[in-house]
Amino acid sequence: MPSRGKYFINENETRRRTDSLFETYFCITQQFPLVFLFLLIIAVACISLIIVFFVNDLRVTDHLRFFVTLCTALGIFVVIFVLIFIESLFQRCMKIFALFIWLCLLTMGFIFIFTGERISAWDQVPFFLYIIFVLYTMLPLSMRDAILASLLSSVSHVITLSIYLSATSKPPTFLAQQLVSNAVIFLCGCLVGFFHKFSMERALEQTYEDTLSCIQIGMQLDVKKKQQESLLLSVLPVYISMEMKLSIIERLRESNYYPHKRDNFHSLYVKRHQNVSILYADIVGFTRLASDCSPKELVVMLNELFGKFDQIAKENECMRIKILGDCYYCVSGLPVSLPKHARNCVKMGLDMCEAIEQVRAVTMVDISMRVGVHSGNVLCGVIGLRKWQYDVWSHDVTLANHMESGGVPGRVHITATTLSYLQKAYEVEEGNGHQRNAYLNELKLKTYLVIDPRTTQQSLKSRHLPKPGYVNERLKMRASVRMTRYLESWGAVKPFAHLQQRESVGSEIPTPSRKTRKEIPMRSLGLHRSLDRNKSQKRRFEEELHEKMITTINGINSHKESIKCGIFAGVTPSFSEKGLEKAYRSVCLPHMRYYAGCATLIFVSIFVVHLLVMPLNVLLGVSFGIAAAVLLIILFVSFAGYAKLWMNNSSSSNPFFGISEAVTKKPILRLPLTLIVIVVVLVISLLNLYSISEMHTKTNETNLHLHHLQYNTNATGNESDNLTDPSQNKTNSSGRENYFLPYYVCCCILGLIACSVFLRISFEVKALLLIIACVVYNIIFLKNCAFSFEEYKTFLYGSATPSPTKNPKIMGSFYLLLFGFTLLFLIKQNAYYCRLDFLWKNKFKREREEIETMENLNRLLLENVLPGHVAKHFIGENKKNEELYHQSYDCVCIMFASVPDFKEFYTECDVNKEGLECLRLLNEIIADFDELLSKPKFSSVEKIKTIGSTYMAAAGLSIGTGQENKQDKEKPCAHIGIMVEFATALMSKLDGINRHSFNNFKLRVGINHGPVIAGVIGAQKPQYDIWGNAVNVASRMDSTGELGKIQVTEETCNVLRQLGYSCESRGLISVKGKGDLQTYFLCMDMNKSH
Repeated sequence: MPSRGKYFINENETRRRTDSLFETYFCITQQFPLVFLFLLIIAVACISLIIVFFVNDLRVTDHLRFFVTLCTALGIFVVIFVLIFIESLFQRCMKIFALFIWLCLLTMGFIFIFTGERISAWDQVPFFLYIIFVLYTMLPLSMRDAILASLLSSVSHVITLSIYLSATSKPPTFLAQQLVSNAVIFLCGCLVGFFHKFSMERALEQTYEDTLSCIQIGMQLDVKKKQQESLLLSVLPVYISMEMKLSIIERLRESNYYPHKRDNFHSLYVKRHQNVSILYADIVGFTRLASDCSPKELVVMLNELFGKFDQIAKENECMRIKILGDCYYCVSGLPVSLPKHARNCVKMGLDMCEAIEQVRAVTMVDISMRVGVHSGNVLCGVIGLRKWQYDVWSHDVTLANHMESGGVPGRVHITATTLSYLQKAYEVEEGNGHQRNAYLNELKLKTYLVIDPRTTQQSLKSRHLPKPGYVNERLKMRASVRMTRYLESWGAVKPFAHLQQRESVGSEIPTPSRKTRKEIPMRSLGLHRSLDRNKSQKRRFEEELHEKMITTINGINSHKESIKCGIFAGVTPSFSEKGLEKAYRSVCLPHMRYYAGCATLIFVSIFVVHLLVMPLNVLLGVSFGIAAAVLLIILFVSFAGYAKLWMNNSSSSNPFFGISEAVTKKPILRLPLTLIVIVVVLVISLLNLYSISEMHTKTNETNLHLHHLQYNTNATGNESDNLTDPSQNKTNSSGRENYFLPYYVCCCILGLIACSVFLRISFEVKALLLIIACVVYNIIFLKNCAFSFEEYKTFLYGSATPSPTKNPKIMGSFYLLLFGFTLLFLIKQNAYYCRLDFLWKNKFKREREEIETMENLNRLLLENVLPGHVAKHFIGENKKNEELYHQSYDCVCIMFASVPDFKEFYTECDVNKEGLECLRLLNEIIADFDELLSKPKFSSVEKIKTIGSTYMAAAGLSIGTGQENKQDKEKPCAHIGIMVEFATALMSKLDGINRHSFNNFKLRVGINHGPVIAGVIGAQKPQYDIWGNAVNVASRMDSTGELGKIQVTEETCNVLRQLGYSCESRGLISVKGKGDLQTYFLCMDMNKSH
């Protein structure tokens, strides 16, 4: 059931009319074409009457008032027809035009009544019925105005004729019955017109809502697509992200058709690039500084530093690859080869050193930048299924990494290969990297240190040297505070800032309703610092929405646009696409019962008119009885579903309930019932005329001479003056009884109107029935009943020739054709808008499904970059977009699992496509590891990243501190045990891969637990990472471990023993930066004790 106030009636009328956008829509899509059609039809009707006037050899002097009225009305209608094409004028004055047209029609009707020798009770009843009908269906009037105008039209006709005819010396005997019949006909016209207008306005508003919603959804879809691209581009370069996106969509489509299909190998998105330069940079002294930082300070420092580095990378045409703790590495020459790739990397390294030196000088914090650069070839792309991170692999990448570790703080360390690409652009000095790095010493590489040409080291220090008072003030603060405050002044872009700006527009898309039409409200996102920006975005969105809506409105009435939308496939409105046409015809019609009810109302009106003015006989009673029984059965079936509201649930087993629903849903039932109702009304309107006509033809042939004598005697009298016995039966006097013939015309017109009340039923069916009815009615009136009409005309006017609107036969045929053409054009126009409404609904449904898919895909993409609980920080309802994400945890278990043998397995030769096939195997290993994360028991395990052939994961990040403490009380550090099980599962997976690939890889695992800090950093490619001493120790547990074993610290060993695991001591081992640590191996061959 629609909510209160959904449709345009009563209290919403004024509100609706104040909406300029809806007014434009209502005017262009509904009012203009209908007024255009009406003026065209009425002008043709006037011309037709003029032609008939001259065809009947009528003289203008004898019918001057009629002819002048007709020509004047034609001129007025032609002028209005021209004026309505001035869009601005029509929109401002359409109500005035409508009222003026109504007054012209009303004036024409009364002039036609009082033009000629005689006035009858039935005079111009069809014309006034036509006025009433077009007031509701074709003129641009509000419901209230249409009701008032129709009541004035009908009441004025009834009152005028009743006063005039009652004032004659001898009123007609059956005047009261005829006037009541007129009132019944007018009332039926008002009610049917009201139903038609109400239904069409309701449908029109729904079409408007669907149109507006569809445009909004389309705009939102564009925003979501941009978000999706931004999400992909925030992780991957454009050239590889598009390939992955297409592949993902293709896989999703295949999974819908082939849900059990699985490829033997996972997709590999890796490409080889030659002649590039790789830069590795590490912040020396940052680990010590980070140990003194709060979570917020650490994340702010890293984001500001790496944001600055991203800016430097962009200026020097370098692409940042990844951030590893405080290590930053990038490549120049990707994805497009650059001849100056070496110069770009060296220049970037020098800029990074200068930036860190500036921080050091201002904050007095002992940090510096160590940079290594090497040039060569790389394999770049993405491996794995989860937490995609763009990465590079090759022997040259490994060498660049060692160039950094073997470098000098504050200097750029390069190889001879890079030096050759520099082409003496920089001066260098001996680097002696082999003295500081065993790998470089093993390769016997000669290295160099680049001399910054901009300044010497001493001048750089003096340039950034702060004032003494400033130094003393700063030294009172902690080093981390000094760093944070200074770095915040750089103003680095927040992670996903580009996504948030677009999302602020996408989220503000309103839902269409009349409460928000006047000014589309935009939901505030709580971005206090960007309030002005959101206001401008709101204005831009409203302007764009308004422009698109106006464009759509203008296109709706265009035939070319209709063809483009697939609405018209030929003369009749139908969809060119067969599937769309079938779907339209199969749509559920809950208002079918109201269509049948309205048609039954017309039937009742016809029946009342027959009772009042038609000759009564057995055939009339039998025919109406049968018709009423048929219609009552159809009504009962149609409304049986409503009985559920008043009857017990047990009654729902009644078969009529199912039939009622089937009628609304199944065209195979709906169409026959529609045909039955319309045919019954059309046939019953004229069924009794044929028998009456035969009976009266015989009587009229014998009494025709008597009528001539009576007419000559009372030539100046009214129709009532010819009555010899007012008290006798309607059918007894020859000639007199034919006054009911015009009422048969009115009943036939009501029958034609019944075809139009079935708004959403097939246009072809209604048009065919309408045309057949018009043709049959005209044949009966002009041929079969021609004598009766001629006899009645002679009875009224004798040998005189009346005007066309006074001639019963001509009048009947003319008004039948007038109503026929008007209804034909009207139902075609209605069919167009019903189909347009369906088209928008269908488009809205498709785009809504598409945007839901996009939203889900965006969420998956973002959660593939970030953990689910972190993604909510950026895309949830209560986003804190202006805050950097950071979270501290008291107990997180960290695992590093590496495949050391892969370094020996990896070779670059023609056989394996320069290492590409080796990476394909690594991709299978990592992808199989990622698949384990989808298992419910590993839901608390979060993949952090991959570093070469090392897999990093953590458990215990998905719960907050408070929840974590609660969990610890119930089951201390349960996620540590889950991590051990995950590591064991990784080893089993690798064993399975070994069996299929005929390799003998072994996994080396290091696990530790402790407090960590998590956060999202980086503006260009936001990255989720964790930091802390526990992370560093876990990494050392892996690097110092043994193949096929899981090495843990003493603290972790104690927790595992509490959980029932067995560990054996390894003894003291030397750990870089930690000294000697007692470590343990997890016993893999023993089951967990219970």
